[in-house]
Amino acid sequence: MDHIKRAIRTIPDHPKPGIQFRDVTTLLGDAAAFRAAIDAMVYPFAGNKIDKVAGIEARGFILGGAVAHQLSVGFVPVRKKGKLPHDTIAESYELEYGTDEVEIHTDAIKDGENILIVDDLIATGGTAEAAIKLLRRAGANIVGASFIIDLPNLGGARRVTNLGVPVTRLVEFEGD
Repeated sequence: MDHIKRAIRTIPDHPKPGIQFRDVTTLLGDAAAFRAAIDAMVYPFAGNKIDKVAGIEARGFILGGAVAHQLSVGFVPVRKKGKLPHDTIAESYELEYGTDEVEIHTDAIKDGENILIVDDLIATGGTAEAAIKLLRRAGANIVGASFIIDLPNLGGARRVTNLGVPVTRLVEFEGD
């Protein structure tokens, strides 16, 4: 996992002073690190019955698509409000200042399907929690949530685990 962690760029004071932004675009551009990350995200779930991977906008689309391909399953985009062209269901969640929503198509999930959630980073866990609630309302059984990066000081992984969803992460960074 050291190669994966080294491939992630840290941008200080983005998007505001005091924040250390963990940028996975450098990992995506490093073929060996990208492959290692996808393999490590797939490994805990290989051999399990998974019907689809749900990727959270936007980097979760890149990672989730690759994980879905490796698992030979379908892919469900979990998008921000207003981005999907067909009938949708939505789930609101709290932001630092206000609220936001994520959506999926109403026909994206069949009742009882086993879904793996994928995103690049888990911080406070608000978006992941909204995705879990949304997918469950659609009839999904969430078998796990997989992230490249965990910021454990912010408690997001614990928040997801408290919803009964096992969390896997490849690397951790202290701080915000």
